[in-house]
Amino acid sequence: SPLAALGGVDAGGQNVFVASLATRLGRRGHRVRVYTRLDDASLPEQVEAAPGVTVVHVPAGPAEQLPKDELAPYMDGFARWMSAQWRRDGVPDLVHAHFWMSGMAATTAAEAARIPAVQTFHALGSVKRRHQGLADTSPADRLGIEARLVGQNELVLATCRDEVDELMGLGAAPDRIRIVPCGVDAGAFAPLVDGGPRRTADEPVRLVALGRMVERKGVDVVVRALAQVPRACLTVAGGPDRAVLHEDPEARRLLALAEAYGVADRLTLTGRVSRDEAARLLASADIVTCTPWYEPFGIVPLEAMACGRPVVGSAVGGLLDSVDDGTTGLLVPPRDVDATATAIRRLTEDPELAACMGRAGRERVQRLFSWERVAELTETAYRQALAGYARTHPSRPGATRRQLAEHREELDRALTTLEDDAERLDRWGRRLSDLLAGG
Repeated sequence: SPLAALGGVDAGGQNVFVASLATRLGRRGHRVRVYTRLDDASLPEQVEAAPGVTVVHVPAGPAEQLPKDELAPYMDGFARWMSAQWRRDGVPDLVHAHFWMSGMAATTAAEAARIPAVQTFHALGSVKRRHQGLADTSPADRLGIEARLVGQNELVLATCRDEVDELMGLGAAPDRIRIVPCGVDAGAFAPLVDGGPRRTADEPVRLVALGRMVERKGVDVVVRALAQVPRACLTVAGGPDRAVLHEDPEARRLLALAEAYGVADRLTLTGRVSRDEAARLLASADIVTCTPWYEPFGIVPLEAMACGRPVVGSAVGGLLDSVDDGTTGLLVPPRDVDATATAIRRLTEDPELAACMGRAGRERVQRLFSWERVAELTETAYRQALAGYARTHPSRPGATRRQLAEHREELDRALTTLEDDAERLDRWGRRLSDLLAGG
């Protein structure tokens, strides 16, 4: 849901992406509806989130928060509800799905409405499986569904060059892939008014890591590197609220690791932070570290550069596009503690280089990664999708308005009947499937 990001509370990258893109498309004169699953029974069906932007809460599955890996079974119901609303309120020109489960619902509804569908995965199951192995909790059929989606959608929008290769590996045609990166709000994320942190010779170097509290983010690499950078301290922001941070497995692991490496007095975990707090924290850093095992794109490096801070990051995924190695930061091999420590020491020992990289990073995000540019690239992709769909799905001549009107009335009646019985039919289908599977 974009409402989390628009409300200023802690939100993940996809929340920020959807909120920012929808808002900018609304400003460009488009009418945008964002469909998200109802996870709180007290929420209204529709919320006007920004000029031209309506968030619609879809009753698919229980009205409570669920782990994302448990949502796939509710996508058929999501598609049915969305299709029914389109018949009542008007069919859109195009539907754009974010993440693979949204794609399941979007392609089903788009095929029924005869409109093009566009897909942004944000993260691919094949990449997650490769890096996490048995620790990957995604549903077993995720990879097959993603492969099907790349063939069903009119266009697939990759967030970086690295993702293009992954998509073609899934069978996507190169002429149906466009690169549309993530963006950053360079107004909300900006250098401190007083010009940034000024550190005296005896003050420690301030390192900041921001993001979800999960192992694949590679924060443990920076904790280990602290042992080789004695004048540095690390602040880690993200995860659950600070009051319950001690219950988080990854937080406990990082604290234990810091104890083992003798750097516990130089590690601070803040827990969840708001967007405003995140912006202030990044801007006050000497160096921002982003060292994941893999990263489909990663908004934090952009936010750091927008704040005029140099980045030490892993040379993976989207960071290969966002961070200009040697100009806006330093890229190191993933999970390489020695290389990470060396990069941090280099910027620590050459503050003028660090400041120069910070200025170059700010200029780079303003030029290449503004949300206005992302919206412009997305709008261009939408027009290409509409044109491509029109070429491959020409209108059929010969049907009169009267015949179409009669068919529409009959179709609406039939679909209404099916919708009334949809839950019962689903229940029968699941029961029959269980009986057949049980012999």
